[in-house]
Amino acid sequence: MAVRHYTLDINLSTPVDSTSVVPGLLSIFHEQELSETIHDTNGHGYLATFVGKNGRLVVLRVHSHGLVTIDLQCHEDDNIAQLDNLLNALEKKLKVLLNGNITRIKRLPVLVRGAKVDRYWPTADGRLVEYDIDEVVYEEDSAYQNIKILHSRQYGNILVLDGDVNLAESDLAYTQAITGNGRENYAGKEVLILGGGDGGILAELVKQKPKMVTMVEIDQKVIDGCKMYMRRTCGNTLDKLRGDCYQILIEDCVPLLKKYVQEGRTFDYVINDLTAIPISTSPEEDSMWEFLRLILDLSVRVLHPKGKYFTQGNSVNLKEALSLYEEQLGRLSCPVDFRKEVVCVPSYLEQYPLFLPPPTMGLNDDMQINMS
Repeated sequence: MAVRHYTLDINLSTPVDSTSVVPGLLSIFHEQELSETIHDTNGHGYLATFVGKNGRLVVLRVHSHGLVTIDLQCHEDDNIAQLDNLLNALEKKLKVLLNGNITRIKRLPVLVRGAKVDRYWPTADGRLVEYDIDEVVYEEDSAYQNIKILHSRQYGNILVLDGDVNLAESDLAYTQAITGNGRENYAGKEVLILGGGDGGILAELVKQKPKMVTMVEIDQKVIDGCKMYMRRTCGNTLDKLRGDCYQILIEDCVPLLKKYVQEGRTFDYVINDLTAIPISTSPEEDSMWEFLRLILDLSVRVLHPKGKYFTQGNSVNLKEALSLYEEQLGRLSCPVDFRKEVVCVPSYLEQYPLFLPPPTMGLNDDMQINMS
């Protein structure tokens, strides 16, 4: 059974003593049959808990720096009207007791913790987002990751891998950005997709009649879920592993890239949809940075001399990590050119950077990097 968590915060212009606040609230708690326990805070304000027979728990704190907080927890099936009445009564009484001293009153939307359907997922820069998720339509644990596809009333079905929101059916903007925002001509070209198990990039590319698209996805279970529940993203491209102008290889891309290097195989485009730029700002110590550098190096070596490389970035707020990535680009075995653009991906609820070739630059013997 889930737990509902209510909050009420009162910011004050000047600190108050608990004796001017707490006695006036006790009658409200007692009316709800909540028993009080006062806790020692070692001089850091007032702290009391109130417990009811029906499992309700209220935590009241009068902080020494001018803040009063009330937290209320209850079972999911508790009487919501009674809880709203309790919080309304406490807020009304506090306005009287603290008249003229209040700078802000804030009640957050109720948090539902431990629910069967998890609606809370973090953004790349660590902010908490509550989605309008009402159903888990697919969940599997593969040898590589936990795979969920969740239904959102606003964004359609959302692919979540190991707790990270990857792509929703609403997120065509992401797919368009990582393939060049319509500025590239893929007709008759050889394209290599690294990852991309949701099928979105593949579905967009095959519309342009490329010579051949090779998609390398390590996790069959991602494809299994997406071909059933992400149809607005992938269409029918994941229904079979080979089509007129594409093939899907279920394997680790690193050994395959090394094999292509040995064979001298090259592509006009390499699109890396494997992983975002790591949040860590210690690239010499973080294994994800090592993996990113390995993929960059191998991708450069399988690119046609006039080829282009596209990859995703991370939240625009992670400026230091993005700057470190640019440093990695400067250390490649050949010179590269790129420019920055920003794309808003609907279900991410944050801006993502896009690195593109300068608009006036013609093709030359340098790799050009697009990064969404």
